[in-house]
Amino acid sequence: MKYLASAALGIGILALPVSASAAIVCNDEGDCWRVTERHEYPPDVKLQIYEDDWTIDTKKYKWREVGKDRGYWRGGAWVTF
Repeated sequence: MKYLASAALGIGILALPVSASAAIVCNDEGDCWRVTERHEYPPDVKLQIYEDDWTIDTKKYKWREVGKDRGYWRGGAWVTF
C-alpha cells in the first residue's frame, strides 16, 4: 500500500503546472529573440530583456531565431558564451 501511495504522490508532482520564465531579448543592433531561460550575459554586451508579452516594434527590431547554445546575436551572427 505504501508503494501505491508513493506512486500516486509522484504522479501528482509530475502533474503540477510548470511556469516558464520566457522573455524577449533585444540587442542594440535591433535583433530580438525569445528565450526560455534567463542568462547572465557578459557585461560588455548591451542587451535589453523584456517580458514575454512585450510588443515588438517591427520598424526598430527584427525577429531572429535563437541559437542552439546559450548566446546572443551580435553583428548578424549568433555568439555563444
